[in-house]
Amino acid sequence: MESYHGVALVTLLSGLVYFGMAVTVSRTRVRTGILPPRMTGDPSLECAVRAHANTLEWMPVYLPAMWLFAIYWSPLWAAILGGVWIAGRILYFIGYLAAPEKRFPGFFIQVSAALLLVLGALGRIIYLMATQAAA
Repeated sequence: MESYHGVALVTLLSGLVYFGMAVTVSRTRVRTGILPPRMTGDPSLECAVRAHANTLEWMPVYLPAMWLFAIYWSPLWAAILGGVWIAGRILYFIGYLAAPEKRFPGFFIQVSAALLLVLGALGRIIYLMATQAAA
């Protein structure tokens, strides 16, 4: 039986990274004096909120793709690509907080990892479906 411990750890780490981003948004709110429900008024808060929200927008793509890649290909490679995705999101977040135009290297890293996971899982599923149908 395959071990999915690495994929499970990467999944939990993704949640912890997302939580850390939420803490950064909260600290930025306190520093700027812009408390909920307001979302605008200071560029640093707007960047933190957008970078945090952008991460949430990618998680429904990345997490199922990572698990399906683990099931249909390799738990080890799924965990590695998941780690690359996390590193890209952290770099994206840090870059976005520094200046919005500095988010692109992190975005490229995370989108590359996500696409490998999505296309790898999708390709393998289609291949297996086709071979089963032909049998």
